[in-house]
Amino acid sequence: MKQRIFISGLLPLLLLLSAATADAHNITHILAGHPEFSTFSHYLTVTHLAAEINHRRTITVCAVDNAAMNDLLSKHFSLDTIKNILSLHVFADYFGAAKLHRVAKGSTTTSSLFQATGEAAGTSGYVNITDIKGGKVGFTPVDSGSDDQPVATFVKSIIEEPYVISVIQISHVLSSPEAEAPTGSPTDVNVTSLMTNQGCKAFSDLIIAHGDVETFTQNLQTGLTIFCPEDEALKSFMPRFKNLSADNQTSLILYHAISFYNSLGMLRAGNGLMNTLASEGAKHFDFTVQNDGDDVTIETKVITAKITGTLIDRDPLAVFKVDKVLLPTELFKAAPASPAPKPSKSKKASAGDADSDADAESPGPSDDDTAADEDSTNGGGRIRTGGGFSVSVCFALLVGILTAVF
Repeated sequence: MKQRIFISGLLPLLLLLSAATADAHNITHILAGHPEFSTFSHYLTVTHLAAEINHRRTITVCAVDNAAMNDLLSKHFSLDTIKNILSLHVFADYFGAAKLHRVAKGSTTTSSLFQATGEAAGTSGYVNITDIKGGKVGFTPVDSGSDDQPVATFVKSIIEEPYVISVIQISHVLSSPEAEAPTGSPTDVNVTSLMTNQGCKAFSDLIIAHGDVETFTQNLQTGLTIFCPEDEALKSFMPRFKNLSADNQTSLILYHAISFYNSLGMLRAGNGLMNTLASEGAKHFDFTVQNDGDDVTIETKVITAKITGTLIDRDPLAVFKVDKVLLPTELFKAAPASPAPKPSKSKKASAGDADSDADAESPGPSDDDTAADEDSTNGGGRIRTGGGFSVSVCFALLVGILTAVF
């Protein structure tokens, strides 16, 4: 009898654990069973769009067959341009076959990854979806210049997981003058000018003032990812920055970059410890990348900063805006895990003397910094799925069932 109770109690728990991880999808695995889309799948991988698709919670991918891709490749576009064009084929919304055939008022406009990444200007990057007479559905980028007839039509549904991912086939490649516009190589980008024009002027000025431009430029040739603090965040931090020695100021600046390319999709997938340009010898100068759904944070044990925008994201260069200055433990005191009891006056005095001798250049985190870091660790290290369900809760339930039975 107890075994029956155990099995009946365990089955729902196993189903719950299975459901908790069932929302992940892999676009290249989906397309692997359809060889007619092999070229499309290949270019999703080499342009890093596959990683971006895999970490979107709600997505529609408009695949085109090898013949349509060959027409695109015959135009000899650069890889960056191909990425822009294929980004038009990925919608930040769910469109299954049924929804396509009953769009409100016969027409709707949806945003694509081309618009979401900031590469498109104005209304470029949006796609019109139209329910045409005769049961057909048409797709037209808003700036394609093809107002009379759609650029492509719906062919068939490949896979549908309602309101998570829909992969459909369309007849032709979607494109537009904006998507096809020549793009300069990321290695030709003036990184400091890019920051200055997009809300990170203060950090750009620090890089120039401390002669670190050459270090950033050298690493750009092989891959570079920069996390630049917003102007307001750096402005409030400057009094503490000025208290550091010249060498430590340089280390702090270099701490905001890693020596390889990481797209936003890769950061969402690659949680873990990362070395920085400041890493050297016994001084690790590393931080941890964490994500919660589409949000990505950088955790340094002193502070937790959130990525708030993308300045550029094209291999081999990615520059992301963060809402706080990144503070390494090599230069700043780590935030306490929990509030410590207040020491007596005599203990406080002796502790203050020791701190002043041992950490003259390591001002502790501000109240705001400490609060932010404590907020970021409230999860207690438990593994969470995209739906927010804690795996540790599942195991707690399992232990309860085993205890009740045995």
